[in-house]
Amino acid sequence: MKAIGYRNSLTIDQQDSLIDIELAVPTPTGRDLLVKVEAISVNPVDTKIRANVAPEDDQFKVLGWDAVGEVVDAGDQSQFYKKGDKVWYAGDLTRPGANSEYHLVDERIVGRKPSSVANAEAAAFPLTAITAWELLFDRLQLQQNAAIQTNEQTGTRQERILVIGAAGGVGSILVQLAAQLTNAVVIGTASRPESQQWVTELGADYVIDHRLPLSQELKRIGIDSVSHVISLNATDQHFDEIIESLEPQGKIALIDDPQTPLDIMKLKVKSISLHWEFMYTRSMFDTDDIEKQHDLLNSVADLIDAGKIKTTLGENFGRINAENLKRAHATLENGQTIGKIVLEGF
Repeated sequence: MKAIGYRNSLTIDQQDSLIDIELAVPTPTGRDLLVKVEAISVNPVDTKIRANVAPEDDQFKVLGWDAVGEVVDAGDQSQFYKKGDKVWYAGDLTRPGANSEYHLVDERIVGRKPSSVANAEAAAFPLTAITAWELLFDRLQLQQNAAIQTNEQTGTRQERILVIGAAGGVGSILVQLAAQLTNAVVIGTASRPESQQWVTELGADYVIDHRLPLSQELKRIGIDSVSHVISLNATDQHFDEIIESLEPQGKIALIDDPQTPLDIMKLKVKSISLHWEFMYTRSMFDTDDIEKQHDLLNSVADLIDAGKIKTTLGENFGRINAENLKRAHATLENGQTIGKIVLEGF
């Protein structure tokens, strides 16, 4: 089968940073599915692993943790899917990725592909949808469609979520999920006019500029503090402003890799809690609740088919090959994407 991999961790401008290769088609056992890959998307994790993780035993390492495809075979313990089913998933970081014609994946982290969108549109969702869902409902434990408690009724205030980096891949689906499934006020950050427009179209109540002090920008729109901060990038750069902007007993969740250590002692006075989100935790450790990723992907598919969530596809870079994947990696590393980069077909 055709695949794209690498033997040495190289910068993306080097010829062999990603290579077109041929590999044997794997055989599914247990609860694995063999999926014929029809579309993929590219995520920052792909670029980080390519640049920093060398393959073992001089083997090719295959990246790619977002896929849409058709089940062509299944292991003898498969329960959820059968041959011919259309599926989508983000996969398992400890196994070969989906930049290949055929791919093995545990069905417990696989959802049904939404029927109302094309393969390329669907491929933009899985990793970011899982990350966003887990941030909102597993890490921060926000309530879905909870009744708004007003000052007049209870003396409490409506939850206010600040999403830093709202125009990127995770932010693009998180803003929609928060707007659709919670009663919180959603404030996204974006700097460029086109990014700010995108975040507004996704359903954010307000958009502020993260190039300026966050607390100052919040006051500009009439908000003195927020109850939750979801930081998707540059957390270390914004850390002091995040603390300033959070109300006492507020919560911060993050997914990025801060370049400088965070001084968590600064959180003590306000009793702020910090939550990490890493969507591969369930698959890496085969947690007791691993099937939650199967369930939430189906829930997101239902929202898409109901017309409540729109695709976060930014650009389609064409066929799945080394040349186009190198271009996608370079674009992501430049940090100027809006939405997701997808590739389709071999």
